[in-house]
Amino acid sequence: MSAEPKLLGQLISESVAVFIIILLGDSVAAMYLLYDPNPYAGSYWGVCITWGLAVTLAIYATASVSGTHANPAVTAALWLFRGFPGKRVLPYCVAQVVGGALGAAVVYFLYLPVINDYNASHGILRDSAAGARTASVFFTHAGHAITTWHAFGDEIVLTAVLVFGIFAITERFNSAAPQANLGALMIGLLVATIGASAGYLEAWAINPARDLGPRVFAYLAGWGSQAFPSPNSYWWVPIAGPLIGGPLGAFAYHVLILRWLPQRQEPN
Repeated sequence: MSAEPKLLGQLISESVAVFIIILLGDSVAAMYLLYDPNPYAGSYWGVCITWGLAVTLAIYATASVSGTHANPAVTAALWLFRGFPGKRVLPYCVAQVVGGALGAAVVYFLYLPVINDYNASHGILRDSAAGARTASVFFTHAGHAITTWHAFGDEIVLTAVLVFGIFAITERFNSAAPQANLGALMIGLLVATIGASAGYLEAWAINPARDLGPRVFAYLAGWGSQAFPSPNSYWWVPIAGPLIGGPLGAFAYHVLILRWLPQRQEPN
């Protein structure tokens, strides 16, 4: 296969991966936010595990084609620390954002009657302060008592944890890593665990494409200033924070763990 068709297939694969994650993840967000009584009342773990299993499904579906980065922060970390070709970084990231926007569009189609009913029954306009709740179906906001700058720090830390875990789970010299095809499940559980432990801070974006793609779609669908620039000009946080945190997590894994792995130190 020539390089150009191979790259095209990889870009389609990355779009499909993020599409799957957003289709299922934003749908569970709609279930969580738009229904009264909330079907997840008292069982927030169900929201987290749905996001996590969406990531697992995306990996199983697309990893053999593109490696399922499904996250610009992961792509950047793989470029800096695992030899991913630099010329593919930007195309991968664009494909991931496109997949996020398309996933949000399908969620919008599925839940449009519910969104409209929620807004009408609460007297809410999409492009208003109260519209933040329905906007949160698609993209993230700072949570209770969390400032924009604090959220930026949170996203750096949480994405570093994510990428540190991904590097550990997928490291060939790590004899304790999951074997065979269990890595995809463990990465999904890692995403769910981050959500369960810190999701209320700012909805644990930890992925620029997960936030930016749906945010662009929501802007075009009428949420306007709720999406860009968003309250307190928050829009940049889920982009910049993960792009810093991902490489930091990879760096921490290389410095603190990888260099000491016994299998890596043993002579061939």
